[in-house]
This record gives sequence, structure tokens and C-alpha cells, in this order.
Amino acid sequence: MLKTSISTGAIRNSHALVVDEIGRSIISGAYPTGSLVPGDAELAERFNVSRTVLREAMKTLAAKGLVVAKARIGTRVTERKTWNFFDSDVLRWHLDSGFDAEFMRHLSDMRLSFEPSAARLATLNATPDDITRMKECVQGMYDARTMEDFAYADLSLHMAMIDAARNPFMYSVASLIEAALVTSFKLSSPVGDPKGQQLTSRRHQTIVEAIEARDAEMAELLMRRHISRARENIEQQAQQRSPQ
Repeated sequence: MLKTSISTGAIRNSHALVVDEIGRSIISGAYPTGSLVPGDAELAERFNVSRTVLREAMKTLAAKGLVVAKARIGTRVTERKTWNFFDSDVLRWHLDSGFDAEFMRHLSDMRLSFEPSAARLATLNATPDDITRMKECVQGMYDARTMEDFAYADLSLHMAMIDAARNPFMYSVASLIEAALVTSFKLSSPVGDPKGQQLTSRRHQTIVEAIEARDAEMAELLMRRHISRARENIEQQAQQRSPQ
């Protein structure tokens, strides 16, 4: 998600193009809840693809919870509550559709529900190799010269903490971290602001130091502060960019 959102690379194949275009239309409301997605003939002409490609694309969208096919009726857009917001595409389409303060609050709430716990678990389960990997990620944040390099180092650090937690359920919600970072870097990146980059990197470093020291309470506290601070920053940046 992060790589796709930061870069502007073209969609690789016909199936991915159809899924991406229709998915975005659903998330943006161009195809409202309860409405029917255009039929095969119209979509085949629009995308210049076969009906086989369309059927596979609809299966993919159905797996994401966005549509449901009914015999002799067509493919209908489902209610928002059935959408799989843990799916990286669904999250990316939602973020690309524009800033939504309420959505970002929900996202931050979810991060607060599991990332501090992941940091705590990492103090119990991290190996020396895990700690080394985390330190390398932090150094990557300090050394980054582009937004892309900083973003990848930041994400890699959070994923390293998830790995170190040794809880397989954590992987299922890792896409939420990525979504939050996508929004953060779209609104504001510390790269280009030496003091900001140093401060952000240092705050991440203190979390790693707490994990290395096996200080569960401190690791959890610092992660909770980090996420709360990130939420405040996103809200401030959004307010500054909104029309007066």
C-alpha cells in the first residue's frame, strides 16, 4: 500500500485495472450502497477486457466485501459495514478518496488497541537479531534523504516490532499501520526538515531502546504516546490544508 501510494506506477494488468477502477468508484460513492454495478457488456466495452477478466475482478471485489452477485439481478454494492477495512486495497482506495477526519480517528483508535501491546510483547520475545533489525530501521530514518526512504524505514520498523511480538494475529492488522503512515506522509513528511526528522527518528529510537531494555511498561507507554502524537499531527495538518 505504501509503495503504491507514494509511487505513481501504472496498474500492471487488466484484472488489477478493473478491480482498482471499480473499487475506487465504490469507495468514493460513485457507485452508492445498494446500487447495481454496470453489467458485463458495458464494463467490457469500457475497459476493453473479456468477460472472464470481469468475472474474476468481481470475485476479487466480492472477497473484499464490496459487492455481492445475485442471479438474474446483477452485482450490487454492499453496505459499508461489510467492507473489509483490513484489506490493503480497501484502505488505500479510502485514503485516496480524500481526507476523512472521522475515518482517521477510527484508524488511530485501532492502532492504539494493538500497537502498544505489540511493543510490550516485543520486550518479552524480541531476539538479538530483532533488536538489530529495529536499530537498522531507526538508522534508516535518521539517514533518509527522500520521503520514500524515510517512509519505508518507518514502516519497516513498525513491522519489525510486529514480528518481534511473536503473535500471528498481529499480522492481520498490520495494514492499519501502513494506512496511517500513508496518510501521514501525504500530509506532511519530516524529510526536508532536519530538526523534525531527527525528532521523529529519536522518538522511534526510544521505543526500540525500551524494547531492548525489556521495559514493557515504558515500551507500551512510548508507543501509545507516538500514535496519539501522530493522530494530533494529522488532524493539525488537515486543518491547515482545509479551505477556510
